Amino acid sequence: MRAAYVGGSSATDPASAVEVGELPTPSVPEGWAAVEMRAGALNMHDVWMLRGVARQPDGVHVLGSDGAGVYDGREVVVYPVLPGRVTSKVVAHATLVSDLGHGLLAETAVVPVGSLVPKPAHLSMAEAACLPTAWLTAYRMLFTRAGLHAGQTVLVQGAGGGVATAAAALATAAGAEVLVTSRSAEKRERALAAGARLALAPGERVPDLVDVVVETVGPATFEHSVLSTRAGGAIVTCGASTGFVAELDLARLFAREISVHGSTMGTLEEFRALLGLVEEHRITPVVDSVVPLAEVRGQVERMLAGTAFGKLCVSIP
Repeated sequence: MRAAYVGGSSATDPASAVEVGELPTPSVPEGWAAVEMRAGALNMHDVWMLRGVARQPDGVHVLGSDGAGVYDGREVVVYPVLPGRVTSKVVAHATLVSDLGHGLLAETAVVPVGSLVPKPAHLSMAEAACLPTAWLTAYRMLFTRAGLHAGQTVLVQGAGGGVATAAAALATAAGAEVLVTSRSAEKRERALAAGARLALAPGERVPDLVDVVVETVGPATFEHSVLSTRAGGAIVTCGASTGFVAELDLARLFAREISVHGSTMGTLEEFRALLGLVEEHRITPVVDSVVPLAEVRGQVERMLAGTAFGKLCVSIP
């Protein structure tokens, strides 16, 4: 089978570590399924793998935790998390399929049968492949961690990324009002066209303090996130594309009783609820571009450049 996999690692040029070639078709343990993959999508987690930072299993490491395909004649989307064990340091839903060598950017992927969820009928394979990682992350951030409900306001930092575009679409579907930020005037315009009420430049003051802030950027925006949150509001963070250490205004935090929540991925129940919400509201994920499997390195380069708006997808085969 053809697959995209880690061919070494490079901290400075992770795209150069991508290899595409023939690999043995994996065996299928009892209770698992061999899925004929039709599309996949990239995430920053893949970049960390290519940089050699994230954990890798022994042997060949296939990339990708986002994917949609066909199993037993049915179109399915793969829940991207493998069963884990809760410890004092790790939540049960923290291990992605690619972490243990079951990556989805391959003609055949082997995953637990229980991880297969029917594909929303109105979505293409590439659109469906957007949902597992970024969209599930956004769903948990908004509804489980922040408890978002209709009538609230949400500030999404860094419009254009996979989680950011997902959060904006899901919050809008839930009846919330969405504000976004971006360094790019083009991305601000696209966010407005996609339904955001207001698009701001980084650091620009919000007209009214918001109920929830979706934080995927980190140090570059975290101060603005605190400044923008109303009394009793919540900041939910799932990533740190600009670094892992941010200064925190503790006085403002406790004076306004702002809650700060970490969030990672989501449960199978949340994934099913996400797909139900997408189907009910006929939400279509924003796809930046779709390329053949052989051109996956270019998608990694585009992710690193930060020029994408929406998900970077791959067609398979």
